[in-house]
Amino acid sequence: MPSRNIALLLSATFMLGAQVAHASLPDQATLYKSPSCGCCAAYGDYLKERGVDVKVVETTNLGEIKERLDLPHGLGSCHTLEMGGYVVEGHVPGAALDRLFAERPSVRGIALPGMPAGTPGMPGDQVRALNVHQFDGNETQVFMTLPISAG
Repeated sequence: MPSRNIALLLSATFMLGAQVAHASLPDQATLYKSPSCGCCAAYGDYLKERGVDVKVVETTNLGEIKERLDLPHGLGSCHTLEMGGYVVEGHVPGAALDRLFAERPSVRGIALPGMPAGTPGMPGDQVRALNVHQFDGNETQVFMTLPISAG
């Protein structure tokens, strides 16, 4: 097979793989955020770029939302997302979302505590590896560790 055909075949395979990865995300999500939080709105835009229709619910009492959704203490961030039957807390990068919806583990959700720089919706550069946690009730463990991104 000529090298040009091999290159075209590989390109098509990689493009199909990228589409499959994004296709695993649910079509819709609900994002709970403070009315004044710009980084939360930017995270919603990030999800929209990945093909998710995001309903934004602005609230001045995120604590009630987090309590209703059984988010364990210590895993909180500035916004909470309901998506595909899971709770997603914080600025969780796409790699973790893709894994969550590809594997569909029996957990309540995943969380990236705090507001780490360089994550979707947050300005700056990522300066450390990130532990995304999974939780179910009060039981938590590391779901995956994301290395420092290259750029």
